[in-house]
Amino acid sequence: MKLALCQFDMKWEDKAANKEKILGLLEACPKKKEIDWLIFSEMTLSGFTMNAPAAELSDADRDFFSGLAKRNDMNVSYGGVEGGYNKLITLNRNGDRVNAYSKIHLYAYGGEDKCYRPGTERALFELEGLRVMPAVCFDLRFPYLFWNMAEKADIYVVIAAWPMRRAEHWMTLLRARAIENQAYCVGVDRLGMEGKVEYSGNSMCFDPMGRVVADAGSAEGVFVSEAHVDREIVAKTRERFPFLKERKVLPW
Repeated sequence: MKLALCQFDMKWEDKAANKEKILGLLEACPKKKEIDWLIFSEMTLSGFTMNAPAAELSDADRDFFSGLAKRNDMNVSYGGVEGGYNKLITLNRNGDRVNAYSKIHLYAYGGEDKCYRPGTERALFELEGLRVMPAVCFDLRFPYLFWNMAEKADIYVVIAAWPMRRAEHWMTLLRARAIENQAYCVGVDRLGMEGKVEYSGNSMCFDPMGRVVADAGSAEGVFVSEAHVDREIVAKTRERFPFLKERKVLPW
């Protein structure tokens, strides 16, 4: 499966402008027809706002992404708010919803816990033969969330609004989650300014050995992975290095 990472400079709380930006970036992508799965960053149409009504998804917003999937024959993952939950939503090629994960670890340092409701359940779903575990931004800092699902997951997908000043943390943690769990780990972040906070993108995908499969750097656009994401590579990595079997549950 060929992944595509879409990172762009969002217009603050302006869904119409951000939809237009997405359409333009996808149209400009020279490898558009290679894309099997297009992934966007957290709160894709609004930016990471604490104004919950501005981030709440409407039927028109959901139709936008559904249409994007159907017209382009691709799976799509995007971020938005539903019922007060900060979600990562995934659609299949027909535009049908296959999963909606609610962010478990809210970013209290930025007041997110005062504005949104925390999710309570980890998620796992299958997408064209890949077993996928979704996560949102601050979730990445909590390795147990990934560790406890490792044997059931082939790929972790993390959408985020991760600030540039901690970009090294972002890239390091994505690679660590891939290596320690012997699974692919893809992270999609945004670009631009959000108030006084700057974002540098650095959307990336790592394979089960921590090698780079896709790297968007700090440019705006839709970036297609050079290699296919393959469940067989996960299986072969775990067979060659059977480290997951060495895990222990300790009483302390």
